Amino acid sequence: MPDPLTTLETAADVTTFQVLDAEGRRRESPGGEPFAPYVAELTDDLVRAMYRDMVLTRAFDAQATSLQRQGELGLWAPSLGQEGAQIGSAHALRRRDYVFPSYREHGVAHVRGMDLSLILPLFRGTQHGGWDVHTHNFHLYSIVIGSHALHAVGYGMGIQRDGDVGTGETDRDRAVVCYFGDGASSQGDVNEALVFAASTAAPVVFFVQNNQWAISVPAATQSPVALAQRGSGFGIPSVSVDGNDPLACYAVSRAALDRARSGGGPTFIEAVTYRMGAHTTSDDPSRYRASEEEERWAAKDPISRVRRHLEAEGVADQEFFAAVDHDADELATFTRDRCRAFAAGGAVEMFDHVYQAPHPLVAADREEFVAFENGFADADATGGAA
Repeated sequence: MPDPLTTLETAADVTTFQVLDAEGRRRESPGGEPFAPYVAELTDDLVRAMYRDMVLTRAFDAQATSLQRQGELGLWAPSLGQEGAQIGSAHALRRRDYVFPSYREHGVAHVRGMDLSLILPLFRGTQHGGWDVHTHNFHLYSIVIGSHALHAVGYGMGIQRDGDVGTGETDRDRAVVCYFGDGASSQGDVNEALVFAASTAAPVVFFVQNNQWAISVPAATQSPVALAQRGSGFGIPSVSVDGNDPLACYAVSRAALDRARSGGGPTFIEAVTYRMGAHTTSDDPSRYRASEEEERWAAKDPISRVRRHLEAEGVADQEFFAAVDHDADELATFTRDRCRAFAAGGAVEMFDHVYQAPHPLVAADREEFVAFENGFADADATGGAA
């Protein structure tokens, strides 16, 4: 299959790739459409699966937001409105591909097969991570904005050196995808990662979810040009995609991942979407953006868009939608109950997973901390006399 990304050109006006319009109607693909082979992979079963995954992700996200408001979580980063970008791109991944998320990629975690409740201990403050990253090739959330882009490129360079790129063997070739937001694109770590990825042809897909707001700073302030043009400055093929169209996100991500696995190097994807809720639950978006803007983007909701498409095509009935809603309700109940059951262990646990292998300095710190804690117990036993 020819590399569709080699046909992309840098231009002042960036065309955003789209399969479904805001009403859920399928666009007529012009002749020679570079992503057409991947659009052809979008079967009815796959689109139905995407719809279900988006609905379940939103149910989990809404429940986690409510739990934070009730004092069960210390903080939460909602993904409301960004389900299309996450679910569409995640379905393009293969099992051996590796994901480096930021801190709101709940939909990607779900598609990778992870128990979403395992995300909650991080925000509840009972664990530093919460899951085994190797089980689903889904790394821990990165709270430090943009720092994980360097980790993603380093991992990609490791894949190269392991010989797992460009072999032509489907079960061997791998790629890395790094998710971050428009705000993170201004971070030094991200730009350094782009330099290393370009110079080493690392098999990394940089997937930027441009949700229009870096907390209270609009995307137009972040960059005078479309974010999709930034990759070109590093010599990385770049593309803009409608982030509220999961079908388009799938096609573009499939092309970029195939390119990375074959040894073609990195790709920069800007998924144009919208953060329909707050940046985190400590944020009040009404202080910096207009309700008219929110209403305009709400009309582009990815879940509503795909539902209208499925109904118009006659490939999903009310029984299907009712079953999805039932599963979403069950997930919400499970999330609520599981969250309240998470309790913190002893403080000594902070030393248990600092490194993969035992480390003498960490072991010494652990012993000193245990002795420190035991000192309080001794004082209590002697009535305060240590």
